[in-house]
Amino acid sequence: MLEYRPVDASLRALAEPTRRAIVERLSEGPASVSELARPLQISLAAVVQHIQLLEETGLVATEKVGRTRTCRIRPEGLDALADWVAERRRFVARRYDRLAELLDEDNPDPSEKKK
Repeated sequence: MLEYRPVDASLRALAEPTRRAIVERLSEGPASVSELARPLQISLAAVVQHIQLLEETGLVATEKVGRTRTCRIRPEGLDALADWVAERRRFVARRYDRLAELLDEDNPDPSEKKK
Protein backbone atom coordinates (compact mmCIF):
# COMPACT_ATOMS: atom_id res chain seq x y z
CA MET A 1 0.00 0.00 0.00
CA LEU A 2 1.32 3.41 -0.91
CA GLU A 3 1.83 6.16 1.63
CA TYR A 4 -0.34 9.01 0.35
CA ARG A 5 1.06 11.98 2.28
CA PRO A 6 4.11 12.38 0.00
CA VAL A 7 1.85 11.99 -3.05
CA ASP A 8 -0.57 14.60 -1.73
CA ALA A 9 2.27 17.00 -0.93
CA SER A 10 3.83 16.55 -4.38
CA LEU A 11 0.51 17.05 -6.16
CA ARG A 12 -0.23 20.19 -4.12
CA ALA A 13 3.24 21.55 -4.81
CA LEU A 14 3.08 20.82 -8.53
CA ALA A 15 -0.47 22.12 -8.91
CA GLU A 16 0.89 25.67 -8.92
CA PRO A 17 2.22 26.73 -12.37
CA THR A 18 5.16 28.72 -10.99
CA ARG A 19 6.42 25.74 -9.00
CA ARG A 20 6.01 23.49 -12.03
CA ALA A 21 8.06 25.97 -14.05
CA ILE A 22 10.78 25.90 -11.39
CA VAL A 23 10.85 22.10 -11.37
CA GLU A 24 10.92 22.02 -15.18
CA ARG A 25 13.84 24.45 -15.23
CA LEU A 26 15.72 22.46 -12.58
CA SER A 27 15.24 19.27 -14.58
CA GLU A 28 17.73 20.85 -17.03
CA GLY A 29 20.30 21.30 -14.25
CA PRO A 30 21.03 23.25 -11.05
CA ALA A 31 20.30 26.98 -10.95
CA SER A 32 20.61 29.84 -8.52
CA VAL A 33 17.49 31.43 -7.06
CA SER A 34 18.10 34.57 -9.13
CA GLU A 35 18.41 32.47 -12.31
CA LEU A 36 15.11 30.79 -11.49
CA ALA A 37 13.45 34.14 -10.78
CA ARG A 38 14.66 35.86 -13.96
CA PRO A 39 11.98 34.53 -16.38
CA LEU A 40 9.17 34.65 -13.81
CA GLN A 41 6.91 37.67 -13.41
CA ILE A 42 7.03 37.62 -9.60
CA SER A 43 9.28 39.02 -6.89
CA LEU A 44 12.44 37.29 -5.72
CA ALA A 45 10.79 36.86 -2.30
CA ALA A 46 7.87 35.00 -3.90
CA VAL A 47 10.30 32.74 -5.79
CA VAL A 48 12.05 31.96 -2.51
CA GLN A 49 8.70 30.98 -0.95
CA HIS A 50 7.96 28.64 -3.86
CA ILE A 51 11.41 27.08 -3.55
CA GLN A 52 10.95 26.62 0.20
CA LEU A 53 7.71 24.73 -0.37
CA LEU A 54 9.34 22.55 -3.06
CA GLU A 55 12.18 21.87 -0.63
CA GLU A 56 9.75 20.95 2.17
CA THR A 57 8.04 18.42 -0.09
CA GLY A 58 11.40 16.88 -1.03
CA LEU A 59 11.20 17.80 -4.72
CA VAL A 60 14.06 20.32 -4.60
CA ALA A 61 17.26 20.66 -2.57
CA THR A 62 19.14 23.90 -2.02
CA GLU A 63 22.68 24.70 -0.99
CA LYS A 64 24.05 28.06 0.01
CA VAL A 65 27.63 28.91 -0.89
CA GLY A 66 28.55 32.44 0.07
CA ARG A 67 25.68 34.67 -1.01
CA THR A 68 24.41 32.33 -3.70
CA ARG A 69 21.71 29.74 -3.05
CA THR A 70 21.78 27.00 -5.68
CA CYS A 71 18.79 24.74 -6.26
CA ARG A 72 18.68 21.31 -7.81
CA ILE A 73 15.93 18.81 -8.43
CA ARG A 74 15.81 15.74 -6.21
CA PRO A 75 14.80 12.91 -8.56
CA GLU A 76 14.01 10.67 -5.58
CA GLY A 77 11.51 13.32 -4.48
CA LEU A 78 9.37 12.33 -7.45
CA ASP A 79 9.41 8.61 -6.55
CA ALA A 80 6.21 8.59 -4.46
CA LEU A 81 4.32 10.38 -7.21
CA ALA A 82 5.80 8.15 -9.93
CA ASP A 83 4.89 5.03 -7.92
CA TRP A 84 1.32 6.26 -7.48
CA VAL A 85 0.95 6.96 -11.21
CA ALA A 86 2.48 3.57 -12.09
CA GLU A 87 0.05 1.77 -9.78
CA ARG A 88 -2.93 3.55 -11.33
CA ARG A 89 -1.58 2.66 -14.79
CA ARG A 90 -1.18 -1.04 -13.82
CA PHE A 91 -4.69 -1.11 -12.36
CA VAL A 92 -6.24 0.35 -15.51
CA ALA A 93 -4.21 -1.96 -17.75
CA ARG A 94 -5.41 -5.01 -15.78
CA ARG A 95 -9.02 -3.87 -16.16
CA TYR A 96 -8.61 -3.42 -19.91
CA ASP A 97 -6.92 -6.82 -20.18
CA ARG A 98 -9.84 -8.41 -18.31
CA LEU A 99 -12.33 -6.61 -20.54
CA ALA A 100 -10.51 -7.92 -23.62
CA GLU A 101 -10.67 -11.45 -22.20
CA LEU A 102 -14.41 -11.12 -21.59
CA LEU A 103 -15.00 -9.79 -25.08
CA ASP A 104 -12.95 -12.65 -26.56
CA GLU A 105 -15.07 -15.16 -24.62
CA ASP A 106 -18.28 -13.65 -26.03
CA ASN A 107 -16.99 -13.43 -29.60
CA PRO A 108 -15.14 -16.60 -30.51
CA ASP A 109 -12.82 -16.52 -33.51
CA PRO A 110 -14.99 -16.83 -36.70
CA SER A 111 -12.44 -19.21 -38.25
CA GLU A 112 -13.08 -21.70 -35.42
CA LYS A 113 -16.83 -21.85 -36.27
CA LYS A 114 -16.07 -23.20 -39.75
CA LYS A 115 -14.24 -26.27 -38.41
